[in-house]
Amino acid sequence: MSVRRSTVIFAWILLLPAVLYVSVIVAYPLVDTFILSFTDASLKKTTKWVGTANYDKIFNATFAEVIVRTFVWTAFSVAIKMIIGTFGAVMLNAAVPGRALFRVLTMPPWIVPMAIGIFMWGWMYNGQFGMISGMLQNWGLVDGPVAFLAHGSTAFWATIITDVWIGVPMVTLYMLASMQAIPQDLYEAAWTDGAGRFYRFRRITLPLLVPSMITMSMLSLIATFNSFDIIWILTQGGPNGDTTTMIIDTYRTAIGSKKYGEGAARAVLICIFLSIFCIAYFRVTHRLASGEGR
Repeated sequence: MSVRRSTVIFAWILLLPAVLYVSVIVAYPLVDTFILSFTDASLKKTTKWVGTANYDKIFNATFAEVIVRTFVWTAFSVAIKMIIGTFGAVMLNAAVPGRALFRVLTMPPWIVPMAIGIFMWGWMYNGQFGMISGMLQNWGLVDGPVAFLAHGSTAFWATIITDVWIGVPMVTLYMLASMQAIPQDLYEAAWTDGAGRFYRFRRITLPLLVPSMITMSMLSLIATFNSFDIIWILTQGGPNGDTTTMIIDTYRTAIGSKKYGEGAARAVLICIFLSIFCIAYFRVTHRLASGEGR
């Protein structure tokens, strides 16, 4: 046996656990869900093949609103997290007294169990005893109690704010780590040439952070697009479906209504959207890498 062939075999042996993991944990459920989406699977004893009937049902005006709402919810949430997280990382990277303490204080939203944090926000949004409504009344900004989760427009933004609160620490720490990986020689050379802080940030920090920002945006986008806990605990998709996203609609259909075939079709659609996002991400990162190579 040649050295090259033995090396290839050894490499496949090392990859075998990962291949088995992907096959059992990822590939099989995906294939099974895809097949299930073409059936009328439910609590009935018999399951029939219905072709594209489940997909025909979901392509209507109501589900189109759910898709648009999901994209809007995701876009605003990710954008706000990236802006606040990057700005926070810049502040935490600055040489100021107590910097280590401030870095620790960014962690609680991430450390606190998600369900507890969401319930806390639910209490604050309450119109009768919630802190936010009480503060607005004390400041004279509103005349009476404001039930944020009882109205579509306010409930929509309330869920976004909660998601931002939970997601900002991860973005901040990731961007902070990326900033600290930038060679200090670049800043010293720019400072020697008389470059100010804003110029150094615009010409050094920001361009070198672009790959990290793209990666973090993609990770945050996938997590936010699939976010279930926040909306379900706060509003369960209400009021009147104004906070229903694709993942909430899929859960209601598959688990709530026990229509597993229709739910699987919705899950496949979510997978398609996320796959498109991933393909776009890889293309962008490839172009960036090619540009750096030149």
